[in-house]
Amino acid sequence: MESGDADAAELSFRKAIAINPGLAAAHTNLGLLLEQKGNLAEAEKEYRLSLSLNPEGGRTWLNLGVLLLGQKRLAEAEEAYRKSIALLPDFPPAWTNLGTLLASLRRDDEAEVCLRQAIELDPQYRSGYFNLSYLLLRQGRFEEGWECFEKRDWYRHFEARIPCPRWRGESVAGKALLLVFDAGNGDMIQFCRYASVLKERGAKLVTVIGHPPLKRLFRTMDGVDFAYGFDEEILHVEADYWTPPLSIPYYCRTRLDSIPARIPYLHADPELVKKWAKRLSDLSAPGDLRVGLVWQGSRNFENDADRSLPGLSTLEPLGGVGGVRFLSLQKGAGEDDAALPPAGLPVVNLASEIEDFADSAAIVSNLDLVISVDTAMAHLTGALGKPCWLLLPDYKTDWRWLDGRSDSPWYPGVMRLFRQHRMGEWVKVVEEVREVLETLVVSSPGRGNSPL
Repeated sequence: MESGDADAAELSFRKAIAINPGLAAAHTNLGLLLEQKGNLAEAEKEYRLSLSLNPEGGRTWLNLGVLLLGQKRLAEAEEAYRKSIALLPDFPPAWTNLGTLLASLRRDDEAEVCLRQAIELDPQYRSGYFNLSYLLLRQGRFEEGWECFEKRDWYRHFEARIPCPRWRGESVAGKALLLVFDAGNGDMIQFCRYASVLKERGAKLVTVIGHPPLKRLFRTMDGVDFAYGFDEEILHVEADYWTPPLSIPYYCRTRLDSIPARIPYLHADPELVKKWAKRLSDLSAPGDLRVGLVWQGSRNFENDADRSLPGLSTLEPLGGVGGVRFLSLQKGAGEDDAALPPAGLPVVNLASEIEDFADSAAIVSNLDLVISVDTAMAHLTGALGKPCWLLLPDYKTDWRWLDGRSDSPWYPGVMRLFRQHRMGEWVKVVEEVREVLETLVVSSPGRGNSPL
């Protein structure tokens, strides 16, 4: 199993069980293997067999809790985690898993106690710090939140490849800095805004190496001198330091009242804007509000099932609002929905014409509003200074949208947040959006008014 030979491992575990059906550890290991292969029902069966043989198996209770949590069986998962802690009170992962679950349920005080207990047990336990950082940042407790967030260890593969030290807050006056790709497209769009902050502090040169679909767009970002895709062969980049963009807020001591939020800090290419202005004028009637729609994110994202809508049909009630031309900005997962939209929601499908984020930026620049789930398109819209209505899940809401707010200090004046009030309940969110959109159309004769 450790070497990745899952089939041989499964055969061996099953032989062990055939020889000794009462061997609890074999059932646990087989359960873990089956879970990794996606056979969740059989995995749960093996975990429970193991626990029937050895109810004192604290790590098996922990494994079972992880499996149950993945199926949203939250009460059962909490019970399994608590049993694991009762048996292994000095085991940091048990405390961290319970704390993370409680944070997802917004039982923040209990969650913080658990996460701090994990760190107290092992001050080097990175997972404890990382999960605590999400809780603290979501609450706006940035000072300790950024510090805990810096305990993440995602960048080892860069250390040996970049011939300059990592930036740890040293003076950047007269220095060249390299911002390397970090997390997803949305994270890069949100945090590369710090290029202009570094320039204000005296940096002579800021280069970004990012995701290939962003490189044309990032050449228009304030403070960025050069932008490359990580798919390019780059022979030489001048750099005295390198840094992940998400580390910059820590070293710049960003707090809620000092978020660098001069909007816009991204700009669409003027020629592309002209091209798309003509294209969109052919697709909408004079006076119509042009509204872009994005309803799904990347399926590789850990919380995609919660942050994405089930499909375009979820937004069908919006089609009842007159005076609006809806345009699909969806690329990748979900874009096929726009090819056959629901009968009540006529949508223009632009997917095949969008090459990268530079095209998306030019389209958004010609729109009045973007309605989006929590994806990179929302960050792009905000960074361009265009109005965005963001649909947020109740379960595992990303920390950057904070708690209980209908606006975002990262995108002041242009971002409006529409939040679920119950896990998985999108109907009421869409109804709220529909009502506000109707009011907007009535109060905005003609285009060009700010839809916030």
